[in-house]
Amino acid sequence: MKKLFIAMTFALGTLTIINAQSSTAEAPTDKVQVVAQDDFKEVQVSELPQAVKEAIAKDLEGAVVSKAYANEKGEFKLVVTTPDKSNKTLFANKLGEWIKKQ
Repeated sequence: MKKLFIAMTFALGTLTIINAQSSTAEAPTDKVQVVAQDDFKEVQVSELPQAVKEAIAKDLEGAVVSKAYANEKGEFKLVVTTPDKSNKTLFANKLGEWIKKQ
């Protein structure tokens, strides 16, 4: 009975160590995948398409774009300061349509 108890304790300890090692090894991989999907490059606010500027003026009255980023798909990431001085990050396509990003 004593040998069975020692064997069970050893097995439980081994499984705990293996589980801890595998969870820490996966964390950096998850972060790399998230960063790789965010391939926006900064552009001048003046370079935004007219449709995007009009969408901001129409839907976010009084808001100012403080930073703008674009990707190869024609999508824009906009950092907007609202009249109440809060910052929001919004996404739009080149046609001025709002899109959701995760």
